[in-house]
Amino acid sequence: MRATIIHAPGDIRVENAPEPKITAPTDAVIRTVAACVCGSDLWSYRGVLPVAEPQPIGHEYVGIVEEVGSDVSSVRPGQFVIGSFVASDNTCPICQFGYQTSCQHAQWVNGAQAEYVRIPLADGTLVTAPEEPSEELIPDLLALSDVMGTGWYAAKAAEVKSGSTAVVVGDGAVGLSGVIAAKELGAERIIAMSRHESRQKLALEFGATDIVTERGEEGVAHVRELTNGIGADSVLECVGTQESLHQALQSTRPGGNVGFVGFPHGSQIEGQELFFSHVGLRGGPAPVRAYLPDLIDRVFSGRINPGKVFDLTLPLDEAAEGYKAMAERRAIKTLLRP
Repeated sequence: MRATIIHAPGDIRVENAPEPKITAPTDAVIRTVAACVCGSDLWSYRGVLPVAEPQPIGHEYVGIVEEVGSDVSSVRPGQFVIGSFVASDNTCPICQFGYQTSCQHAQWVNGAQAEYVRIPLADGTLVTAPEEPSEELIPDLLALSDVMGTGWYAAKAAEVKSGSTAVVVGDGAVGLSGVIAAKELGAERIIAMSRHESRQKLALEFGATDIVTERGEEGVAHVRELTNGIGADSVLECVGTQESLHQALQSTRPGGNVGFVGFPHGSQIEGQELFFSHVGLRGGPAPVRAYLPDLIDRVFSGRINPGKVFDLTLPLDEAAEGYKAMAERRAIKTLLRP
């Protein structure tokens, strides 16, 4: 089969690779209908994370079940499925608390930018679509595999409530999905922090009421100006840098909450700053599996259209261009079709 392999920073190749096989009775193998490039994939592409040797890449996927292990009962060959970037049994105590990415038997899914992918713990990880989706719905369902579920978790962690004010720090696919989530959870005012016109337009389409273009202290000052000097009830931090985390904390009112889902790189939190802020802070890898059934229903009912974050669609063979376009910020998110 064809699979995307990262050889070194900036070196993405689509090569022949062995087709995945069932290696445990709880596995499934799916034929990938669509995959995509994630912002977190760019950390390896840019050299922020080391690449010691060539390795498969990709963790977002939708597809058709091809084969299942002997212990798999909830999905069967021929079904269209959506899964999370972390495989979970969905039955352990941590999963029951709604944190499937910390499942006691969690396994990271990798190598999804390929024609086929093996999914461990298939019963707990994969969710079937209620019917065969139309081509138009494929991008929306693919977004649920990570970015929409992560944006949803950011809003839930920030405790967005009906009538509240929310700020979204970051205008990538996760941040834009966070705008959708904040609107769906009832935020009355949604302030999107963005410096890119195309992303601002999409944020407004998704439900943002205000755009703040400034960063750092100027950005915080603008948010406070928009919130009568006190800050927002909820802030979704969707970047992961020191600047973005500081900006999120400073934009939150005392007693408010920050949901931080941006993959941290070089960011630290000063204890006394957090202590005296009275700001609640929750984040981590999003438990996408917890939200999949609800989000799938919202896609099929037409309530949300998160697939609009894909502004570049390429055949799998052109994955390298998809990475380059995102790294150069010519694309928000690249969808790959095997």
